[in-house]
Amino acid sequence: MSYEQLKLSNQLCFPVYAASRLIIREYQPYLDKLGITYLQYLVLMILWEVGNLPVNDIAKKLILNTNTITPLLKRLEQQGIVERNRSRIDERKVIIELTPKGKRMKAKAAMIPQALVAKLLEEQVPLDDMIQLKKQLEEIIDKLSG
Repeated sequence: MSYEQLKLSNQLCFPVYAASRLIIREYQPYLDKLGITYLQYLVLMILWEVGNLPVNDIAKKLILNTNTITPLLKRLEQQGIVERNRSRIDERKVIIELTPKGKRMKAKAAMIPQALVAKLLEEQVPLDDMIQLKKQLEEIIDKLSG
């Protein structure tokens, strides 16, 4: 038996994994200037978009368990970027709120996605290809997470 299915070159997961790591690597210099990790950046993008949210809702949007993001949220709180407060309506829920510092970071972070797109365009990756890939990945994510 040749086990063709076990060759790395035949896997869907590896190019997705490798592209993700390389994209995050491109983001890193910008995130370093903000003093945050990529996962913290994702949390902040959610909060910048929708405002205050319970921890469970943030975890759901990121397709993560709450025990994965809780330590990350604690670090953001220690940095003065977010506050964690118990819900007045339901004591079991912890609501994450941006501090003034967290809100100010939005303007500094606004150019990060544009910088990545510019880098890819510089490398001759057509914008239409990027948009199509994003749509295809969203479809896969939707099917696998549903």
